[in-house]
Amino acid sequence: MLKNFDEVQNQVRSIQEPFTISVAAANDSELLHAVKLAADMGFVRPVLTGDTKAISALCHEISLKPLDILPAQNDEEAVAVAVRSVREGGAQVLMKGLVNTSVYMRSILNKEHGLRTGRLLSMMAAYEPPNYHKLLFCSDSGINVSPNLEQKKDILKNILIATKAIGIDTPKVAALTANEMVDPKISSTVDAAGLAEAVQKGEMGPELPCILEGPIAFDVAFDPHAAAHKKLESQITGDVDIVIFPNMEAGNILGKSWIHLCHCRWAGIVLGATNPVILGSRADTAEIKLNSIALACLAAIR
Repeated sequence: MLKNFDEVQNQVRSIQEPFTISVAAANDSELLHAVKLAADMGFVRPVLTGDTKAISALCHEISLKPLDILPAQNDEEAVAVAVRSVREGGAQVLMKGLVNTSVYMRSILNKEHGLRTGRLLSMMAAYEPPNYHKLLFCSDSGINVSPNLEQKKDILKNILIATKAIGIDTPKVAALTANEMVDPKISSTVDAAGLAEAVQKGEMGPELPCILEGPIAFDVAFDPHAAAHKKLESQITGDVDIVIFPNMEAGNILGKSWIHLCHCRWAGIVLGATNPVILGSRADTAEIKLNSIALACLAAIR
């Protein structure tokens, strides 16, 4: 169990060999500051792609010594070079630099040269709620707008693979909805029940055990008194590791409410590719970027 991001960073630092991170279009000063923090902590070796002259100057300014700087003539080539570094095993994690998201994702999803696995790509956000006893891993709040049941199975499998790599062997999963009753008029309740059935049938595979309950409302998932009041028996109430959101809007709103009203620390990575992918935003702070790098490194453990 990881209680906070300090423990995430300490765990990744305890691994003997540092991870190589491939940064696409790395000529971004704020991004390189976060990469330097991770490098100074000893858990990453950066490979940077893009304009070698501009990147070298930025690295000199902040005293960052990358493992390598791979030249590229434009953004498309910079991403392609970074993706190839990951695909060929030279790096374990891919990170977005100063490049348009559509260019970045298009290269990842390239059928011949990308990082496809056959599963859906999904966003995993990890939150450190101030009044909760451990990190909370949630999906999907950033890529899939309104996933159907089959897509939610991929989202669940992606996050089970990642959390197992992070060290959670049998996570407790809440497939969140508005209530605990299956209502054909509320598709999220039907999907949640379908996820529970898929887990019971072993569709995630014997190597990815979990305890999933759904449909389940937020109060029942996180408050044992609410579960008792509703006379519901639950193996996960008050001790949830993973939340599967009913749709992106619910996940986005809930996550941002934690961040802005509860001052919740967080990180986010993209799952479903051959390796963890850091998407990020220019608005992300250095702390968010550092947390995401550390989380992606742990998730890269196979």
